[in-house]
Amino acid sequence: MPMRIAVIGAGSWGTTVAHLCAKNVPTTLWARRDDIATEVRDTHVNTTYLSGYTLTPSLHATASLSEAVSGADVLVMGVPSHGMRQAARDLAGFLRPWVPVVSLAKGLEEGSRLRMTQVLAEELPGHPCGVLTGPNLAKEILGGDAAASVIAMEDPVIAQSLQGVFASDLFRVYTNPDVVGCELAGALKNVMAIASGMADGLGTGDNTRSAVITRGLSELTRLGCAMGGQQATFAGLAGMGDLIATCISPHSRNRYVGEQLGRGRAIEPIIAEMNMVAEGVKTSRVVMELAAEHDVDLPIAESVFMVVHEGALAAEAYRGLLGRNVSSEMHGMPQV
Repeated sequence: MPMRIAVIGAGSWGTTVAHLCAKNVPTTLWARRDDIATEVRDTHVNTTYLSGYTLTPSLHATASLSEAVSGADVLVMGVPSHGMRQAARDLAGFLRPWVPVVSLAKGLEEGSRLRMTQVLAEELPGHPCGVLTGPNLAKEILGGDAAASVIAMEDPVIAQSLQGVFASDLFRVYTNPDVVGCELAGALKNVMAIASGMADGLGTGDNTRSAVITRGLSELTRLGCAMGGQQATFAGLAGMGDLIATCISPHSRNRYVGEQLGRGRAIEPIIAEMNMVAEGVKTSRVVMELAAEHDVDLPIAESVFMVVHEGALAAEAYRGLLGRNVSSEMHGMPQV
């Protein structure tokens, strides 16, 4: 019998991952809204989140959690970080024992400051948990552009068995045992993408954007390593790869938020007009709490936090960054 996949969450990325899986194995996409499930199942499109793109006809969709989850051999969680815990609780009674669970979310839980695999481990004990992450912009993948990703699981046998579930000719999937580093890189890069977008909104050039991305990589590496991630992970697909894509792509929600902030808009109307979540907004608060806990200096993340949560103007934040004392480029980096 082929492996059966359930993907929970019919946003742009959850739908795209379900589309990829359905080309390889029987896959069911769960949508909270019945009209989206019906549209995906019957007409093979998701006009709410992926207008203009056609999905593989073999992809099944439902608004019933029981139908989606009860027969699954692998569970893929494609819901935002703020809804991950409740979604896991809602489906726990339908999930068979020992089924691997893969998170697609790139955020941290407010309050607990937990990574998504930690949240899933609390709500779904006994299930091996991992993450699929990397420079994966949904519309580019559906458009046929080549891309690569990382499946991070502590158990290498499970990770290797899942490679073939997600992979295609144009979507390469690598394994990485560093779950901590992969998850933190995915969450922290969203904060740096807001900073990159702020630079764009302020009308700065490519030199500035390059500096923001490079120093942003340094910041997420410092905090990630302090929290147990491996330095090499942050130079790979889950770190630098995802950071570059999210900081420069016009499809990036977090970069868009930063760009609008750079143009002088307030955060509330920017978020209100979006139909998808920009994880970096909430994550920026959690990141600063973690930085204080681990005594790590994150000037770019701090500037984003000040603009998003404390009403500072993007221009003021950038002036503050430029006024900081300059130290060694490798200051605070783990020594190999």
